[in-house]
Amino acid sequence: MTISRDMSVDGAASLAYPPLSMAARRRRVGGVVVRDLAALRRSPIRVFEIVFWPVIELVVWGYLTLFLQAQKVPFVVSMLLGAILLWQVLHRAANEVAIGFLEEIWSRNLLNVHVTPVTPAEYMTGLVLFSLTKIAAGITFMALLAYTLYGFGLFTIGIGLVPFMAVLMVMGWSLAFVAISCVLRFGEGAQVIAWSLVFVFQPLAGVFYPVSVLPEALQAVAAVIPATHVFEGMRTVLDGGAIPWGSLAAAGLLDVVYVALALWLYGLTLRHARTKGRLSRFGE
Repeated sequence: MTISRDMSVDGAASLAYPPLSMAARRRRVGGVVVRDLAALRRSPIRVFEIVFWPVIELVVWGYLTLFLQAQKVPFVVSMLLGAILLWQVLHRAANEVAIGFLEEIWSRNLLNVHVTPVTPAEYMTGLVLFSLTKIAAGITFMALLAYTLYGFGLFTIGIGLVPFMAVLMVMGWSLAFVAISCVLRFGEGAQVIAWSLVFVFQPLAGVFYPVSVLPEALQAVAAVIPATHVFEGMRTVLDGGAIPWGSLAAAGLLDVVYVALALWLYGLTLRHARTKGRLSRFGE
């Protein structure tokens, strides 16, 4: 077996390894997940943050919905609380992956990650899998709190809850890849995109209100956002309607397009960063 060595523009030697088995790739991805779990376990602040902001949002909006319910607004509690919980799935999916990447920059570890045998695909897969654990923990806690404080059970949405959450998570991960690409291309100054990109879609996706209230031009834009179909479908189900499987299928196809474009952009910006020697700047 031969191992060839070539020099990258960053000045570090990179190894061209032979193809790996799936078991070896799983070990590498698992290594990324275990490393992040170890860092999480040793940081009470990070653990606290998993539930702090979602709980604050749930409490504020929850008591607002109780007020509106007292004004005889029908279905407002279930629809708003359902929207808050599902919005957190999208929000956390986007933020957790992007923040996981930003932590490599803040700790000056990004260059180290990219000179290891772990490929970019394996590294990003590890970030996504790790984000799942944090999303699951945060949403579970919020769902229990919503049931305890307001009597709203997230599972009242029914079997549609599974595809609803899957569509939102995949869209969130796509937005995270875009945010990461912007940081790679424009530097640390672009990290604000990691915090704010998902909120660009909030008014258009009809999170807290039907898309029909938007101007017609914006309704056309909303139709190509996967999250729109989820929140519209949630309101339909909570209002006693059937799960809109056709709309969910369209959202799934849109997710595929979003992921493909996001991964293409990530690959493009990563190659550009390597060519221009930008990765080494993140280690300074």
